[in-house]
This record gives sequence, C-alpha cells and structure tokens, in this order.
Amino acid sequence: MATAQTQRIRLGLFVQPVGQHVSGWRLTEKLGDPTDIDWLITIAKKAEAGKFDLFFVGDALATSMYRLPSTMARLEPLTMLSALAVNTKRIGLAATASTTFSDPFTMARSFSSLDHISRGRAAWNVVTSFSTDVARNFSRNDMPNHAERYARAREFLEVTNKLWEGWEAGAVQPNKETGEYFVNDKIKSIDHDGEHFQVQGPLNITRSPQGRPVIIEAGSSADGQKLAAETAEVIFTAAASLEEAQTFYRSQKDQVIAAGRNPDHVVIMPGVMPIVGRTREEAKALWKELNTLVDIDNGLRQLSLRFSMDLSQYPLDGPVPEVPLGEGNQSRVKLMTDMAKRENLTLRELAAVAAGSRGHRVIVGTAEDIADDFELWLKEGGADGFNIMPAIMSEQLDLFVELVIPELRRRGLFRDDYEFATLRENLGLPAL
Repeated sequence: MATAQTQRIRLGLFVQPVGQHVSGWRLTEKLGDPTDIDWLITIAKKAEAGKFDLFFVGDALATSMYRLPSTMARLEPLTMLSALAVNTKRIGLAATASTTFSDPFTMARSFSSLDHISRGRAAWNVVTSFSTDVARNFSRNDMPNHAERYARAREFLEVTNKLWEGWEAGAVQPNKETGEYFVNDKIKSIDHDGEHFQVQGPLNITRSPQGRPVIIEAGSSADGQKLAAETAEVIFTAAASLEEAQTFYRSQKDQVIAAGRNPDHVVIMPGVMPIVGRTREEAKALWKELNTLVDIDNGLRQLSLRFSMDLSQYPLDGPVPEVPLGEGNQSRVKLMTDMAKRENLTLRELAAVAAGSRGHRVIVGTAEDIADDFELWLKEGGADGFNIMPAIMSEQLDLFVELVIPELRRRGLFRDDYEFATLRENLGLPAL
C-alpha cells in the first residue's frame, strides 16, 4: 500500500446549492436556486478552478416540507450533470442513483451516456432507498428490508458491470470499403438470469471512455461495508473523530483485501464541513451565528425522520433517548447516537447538529488549522481524502479555494493542476 507521505489528498465537493448548513442560506450575500442551472454551473466552475476531483450531488426520490431548502426541490442529477459536463473540462461529475427503484439497463445506459458526454468524468454513487415515502412514490406501501435491498443492489451492480463490459474496446471500426461499421465479435449479449433481474443485452451505447463510471458507495452498515469492499472505488463515510475514522478505514481496507482487491484502488473520503475564517475568531463567530439561526423544531423533525421515531415527546434538554436500529439508514443513526453518548449531548444539541451538519464532522478555524487537520488524518490512516461540505454557498466554497487549497499545495498535499483527462486517472484508479 502506498505510504501516507507519498499520497495526495483527494477532494470532493458535496454540493447543496444553497449551502450544507440548514442556516447557511440566511447568511449568504447571493442566494442561489437549487433548480437554476446557471448557478450550478458557477459552483462547478469554482470547484474546477480549485482542482477538486469531484463535483458530487446527492439525491432522494421523495421530499417533505421539513427538508433542507437545497433538497426539498432539486434537479434530477444525471440531467443536471449532463449540462455541467459541457461547461467544465476536468472535474469529475458524480450523481447519486438508487438501485431500489430502477433497472440496471436504464442505469447503465444513463451513466455511460454521461461518461461519453463528459469524456470520461462520470461517477455513480450507488445507494439503496430506505424511506417509506419513497416506496409510496413507486406504487408500494412498504420498503424491502435491509438485507433484500442490499441483495438487489449487489445483483444490480453485477448486471450493470456486465452491460458495460459487453462492448469491448475497438468495437467501432468503420470500414467504408466493406460497409462494416462495427466489429460484431466485440459486442456481446450478457443473458443474465438472476433472482431480481433478467437482462439480455447488449447495451445500446458504445463502451464509455473510462470503461465504466467510477463506482462510489456510502453504506457503513455491515452489508454496506461488504458491498463496498467488493465493488466500490470511492467510499463516502462520516466519522466524528480520528479514532473512529481509523477504525473504519482499517476495517474497510481489510475487507477490500479479503475480497481479493487492491486497497490502494479504493479511496475513502469522509464528509467534513469546514468553517473557514481568515482568523480563528472570525471562524468561531460564523459557526456560532449559523447555529443561533437553527430552527430547533425543524431539527427535531429531521432527527425524528432520520430515527424513524417521534422525538417531540421527549424533553429537549434531556438525554437523547435510546434509538433501536431499524430497516432505515442504520449507519447514520448509529453515528449520531454514538456522538450523543460520547459528547453527552442533549436532545436539543443533537437536533442542532442534525439540522446543521447532519452528523458530519465540523472543523472551525483558519486555512492552517484545516490543513493541519487534513494532514493528520491522511498521515494517521483516517482518510484518503475528504468530501467538502460548504456551510454557506458560495462564500465558504470561495474561502476554501482561496485559502485552504493553497495551504494544502504549500505542504505538497494537493495538486497544482489536473494531471489527466479522466476522473479514474485523476483519482489514481486503474484503467479498465
């Protein structure tokens, strides 16, 4: 495995168009719109100017009045990233898409199309849906259980990979003399007949520039970690402390090895919300102001939705009640309840965290403070990079690009420019 000293930090930008912090939109000088493609292009170009590896958008297939402004209404990710692809040159473009309510042929075709449009910069964040609100949008009253969702996801990935590999390199060789455009022997059906899917193939689009999109996964449950060890190339996670991150990092890399894969070919990137100031005092004042503006009632509703239980019956200034792990988002529930126990948080305090950073780690300080933190996590085996979550869009992204990235470069921890054309190459992943 490459030593930490030879590594460079990978950076993703986790995009919420009006800021990751629930109060961030209230402090911006210029309020964006989650469905304004010009605003999203502006953000993508800022990230590309900073040489971020990834522009990443999450997604959900249901909404409610209690969601963040960025997520209550938003553009469909693949449609949006296709527009960004023709307005950027090098930054990777990653979209979340669920395996629970889709089919492999459509998904493989859509992501292959994005990879062609972007000339090799597409990535798929593979998720399973867990909300009953989503099920009701797809003609169901309930959600498949956790094990069933992951069994379907595993076969779903198996089928999409077969479809992507169904077109070999060199399958397109137009010959005007013979009138043959394709080399038929290099295009194969897959004839998949499994428990969840029966797919003939081949895919009706040529082999994509990367061979297949970069595969991202974020599940930290036992099933999620196992699937990621077998199939993921980038793993998004959440960790509240270096020790917690090191434990996850070692466990996940060991599982990658056990799956017969090279651990250097799996990039682990925890989410982090940096609150950047030109001075520590400035950063601390901003963080305090953000949290002062949090609507605790809304935070409590978000936490109740996350925990699948009504928390309004419990005293706000009392301890966080015991939360049984159910069939929903197990990893995030455990992370937040562990944080509450470790830091002795009241229900009010955890609701503020849920509304603010949604359980991800927050670093408050100067560019030097943030670079110190990132360097420590890289060298001590806590991360290969970070998924950056700007609290205020675009002011905090601007400060990160202006102050933090030059400090990381000064330490030899981040690139001066993109070295390659494709996302796979820029992440140091093997060609396919």
